[in-house]
Amino acid sequence: MIVITRHAVPPEDTDGFLDRSAAALEVLGGRPGFKGSWVGRAADEPTLWTVVTEWEGPGYYRRALSDFEVRMAAVPLLSQAQDEPTAFEVVSRHRPGGDR
Repeated sequence: MIVITRHAVPPEDTDGFLDRSAAALEVLGGRPGFKGSWVGRAADEPTLWTVVTEWEGPGYYRRALSDFEVRMAAVPLLSQAQDEPTAFEVVSRHRPGGDR
């Protein structure tokens, strides 16, 4: 599964956002079931950012969020995310060379 949060970040808060993202991803990365993450900025709208994490399944993500250390590091970041669905089941994956 993937979790995608979108954030409207004013230019003057870019460094703070990146710091909060790094702190949250550091602790999330240590939780069971975590597969990877990335932070991206919209090419056509530089104040729109996304944080994406990948998990072995929804149970792993939910358990990670219940961890005290994760709550302390991730809540400052997640509280600024846009209010919209964030968890998605991966139903198809395509990679170069036909690997799935």
